[in-house]
Order: sequence, then structure tokens, then C-alpha cells
Amino acid sequence: MTSSRAGWLFVAPALMAIAVFFVVPVAAALLMSFTDFDIYALADLHNVRFIGLANYVQLLHTPLFWQALLNTLYFVVIGVPLSIGASLGAAMLLNSPLARFKGFFRTALFAPVVTTLVAVAVVWRYLLHTRYGLINHALEAFDIGPVDWLGDPRWSMPAIVLLSVWKNFGYNMIILLAGLQAVPKELYEAARIEGANAWQQFRHITLPTLAPMLLMVSILTMAGHFQLFAEPYVMTQGGPAQRTVTVLYFMYDEGFKWWSLGSASAVAFVLFVFMFLFTLLQLRVARHTEAA
Repeated sequence: MTSSRAGWLFVAPALMAIAVFFVVPVAAALLMSFTDFDIYALADLHNVRFIGLANYVQLLHTPLFWQALLNTLYFVVIGVPLSIGASLGAAMLLNSPLARFKGFFRTALFAPVVTTLVAVAVVWRYLLHTRYGLINHALEAFDIGPVDWLGDPRWSMPAIVLLSVWKNFGYNMIILLAGLQAVPKELYEAARIEGANAWQQFRHITLPTLAPMLLMVSILTMAGHFQLFAEPYVMTQGGPAQRTVTVLYFMYDEGFKWWSLGSASAVAFVLFVFMFLFTLLQLRVARHTEAA
């Protein structure tokens, strides 16, 4: 047996698992997006009709889809920088030689990531309550009136962004903390000897060293934010005035509320195209930054 054939035999189980659980479902969903697959097709596959690009054309004429897309883009554009900034700031604080009880704070800041969303939602609904919420009580100290965080269309999405950043930044924090701990201390010592201040050390040592890791973290965070669903589903049910309906929430309603599985599949692939384009944009910006 040649070495190449032996190698294929070793990877065959993994390739079969990828084919069964990824390639086949994706191909089936793509095929489904060109059909009128609905609840009647679930009863009898003979009811399925091939309708070409009709599902995609219908999406372009659905106002709620455009509202969901704008809501999702708002969440991505605002939430991704905030999440990465919070992760990097927390990682730098934990990496500081002046920090104490690092193990405790690492665990405390990472705990929201592994906490179930239902438990988190109960706490945050109390924090954001218009009359009894602790956040509004804190705002009263600055003579700011109560804010209806989850009932006001102006504040519902910012409240979801705040919740999402708090719940998820700990994951990126651990990744960036590992990257910071891998930076040679000699670089900072040499920079201090040359008279570099803290900002110059951060700009010319920390950021360039973490650049590949920041790119990976930004891509993963962007992909996660495009798939926002659980937070608005639990906290606002898409309201008020559909300001927290996201593309994934819209896809869920199409597929499991109205049983238009063909249309829901089309939404999934439109979302994939947007995620792919944003990833290409991030990669191009990263290459341009490295070249500069």
C-alpha cells in the first residue's frame, strides 16, 4: 500500500463525516431554495415544484427582509468593533504586571460566554426594566430620565448590542490574552529604553504582533454577529416595530412559522453571500494595512 493511499484511508472517516453533515445538507438547502418547498411538500414530495430564482426575487420585494438586513448590518457595524475593543481592553488589563487575582478575573469575564442565554435574559430584562432596572437607576444619578430599553424602537437594538457584547467578549478576550502573553517582553524593554511611551509601544509592538490574531477574531466575531438570533428572540421577539428583526430571525419565521422552507433556504444563502463579501473586505483591509 502506497503512503498516499494510506493517507486517504486515514482521512476517509473525517471526509465522510464532513460530506454527510455539511456538504449534503448545504447542497440540499441550495436545491431547496429553487423550489416552493413548504408544509405540503413535507407530506408528499410530489408537491414540490421547481421555481428557479422566484424565492430570491420575492425577497427583493419583501420590505421586512430589507428591514431585517438593515437591522443586522447595524448590529454588525456597531457590535463588532465594540466587542473586539472590549476583548482587547480586558486582555490587556489581565496581561498587565500590575493585575492581581488574574485567574479569578479570567474566569469571571469568561463566565457569560458559557452561561445559558435564558438565564442571562432574565437578569438583563431586570437590569433594563423601565421602572425597576438598575441601569435606569444609575442614569438617574446623572439626571437622565428612565429609558424604555426594550420597548422604544430607538433603544431596542442598542440594548441588544450591549447584551451581546457583554455575553460574548470573553471568548475573544481569552484568544487575545494568549496572543499578548506570547509577545516577547524584550521588545517592550527595548522600546522603553529608546524612550517609547505606552501608546507608542501599543501601536508599534502590540498591534502589529496581534494583527493576525485580530484578523481571525474579527472574522469570527463578524460571522457570529451576522447570525444574531437568540438575543432578539428571547428579549424582544423582533419588536418593537420590527427594529430587532434580523436576517436569521426572518429566516426562522419563514421556515418554522410560515413553513416556507424554500424561501427560508434562499434567505440563508443571501446571508452567506453578505458574510462572504464582508470577509473578503476584511481580508483586503488587512492586506492593505500590512502593505502600508
